[in-house]
Amino acid sequence: MSKYINPYTDFGFKKLFGTEANKDLLIDFLNELVDEKHKITDLSFKNNENIGELSEDRKAIFDIYCETVSGEKIIIEMQKAKINFFKDRTVFYTTFPIKEQAEKGEWDFKLKPVYCIAILDFEFDKDIKNKDYKNIVTLKNQYCEEFYDKLKYIFIEMPRFKKNENELENHFEKWLYFLKNLIEFKNIPGVLKEAVFEKGFKVAEIAALNKKQHEAYEKSLLQYWDIKSAVDTAFDDGKIEGKIEGKIEEKYETAAIMISEGFDLETISRLTKLPIEKITKISER
Repeated sequence: MSKYINPYTDFGFKKLFGTEANKDLLIDFLNELVDEKHKITDLSFKNNENIGELSEDRKAIFDIYCETVSGEKIIIEMQKAKINFFKDRTVFYTTFPIKEQAEKGEWDFKLKPVYCIAILDFEFDKDIKNKDYKNIVTLKNQYCEEFYDKLKYIFIEMPRFKKNENELENHFEKWLYFLKNLIEFKNIPGVLKEAVFEKGFKVAEIAALNKKQHEAYEKSLLQYWDIKSAVDTAFDDGKIEGKIEGKIEEKYETAAIMISEGFDLETISRLTKLPIEKITKISER
């Protein structure tokens, strides 16, 4: 079993970046992405569930939603698998931190900057020429001149980040190397022996989790595998196919992965709802 938590899971991502105790890790990571004029000295976490003005309005639930001391609003998402209309959903998400700035009574409409940062465990479009792992999207006019500088989308496509320890060029790439390889590390590599990463490793130790946290992590890990299996293998031009048969096969695949990760048969059975006899047969393949 891995020594460290999987940061792509909801539990793992929020354990690293979504708590008061570890917000220094989040600040360090975000400062590698925000504009120089928006450098963060402190931030506060906001309610990650945003509801429209009316009860029937669509709501949005962010992975992490925070506000800096100077007022910038930042949404951070860890997206596990490609889904329909992901770009549309991202734009929709940013309407909430924009609308919540509206003041009652007289208001001059001046807005604070909004960032939406999405860490993707998939590639946006494998056919595009640009193969950079980081895409920054801003509002520009037909001459590619900046039209508005207070709304920025940053997409980080983790499958495109392929650098090894000796190829890392800057602090941000160290962060990506840390996130992408965390579950594979047995010890802290030399290039990551800095205070911020050493704390990250300490926070991510599975052995340090209490019983309740460990159960929450196991559940989150299973959900991650289920989502990856269901969406990555069944996604086809916007259609999810293979209903009942697909669900059964997903459980088999999840069990096989958990076996390879070192989970015991009882735990696998409890989380997948598969009988131990079936799991034993899978392990013997």
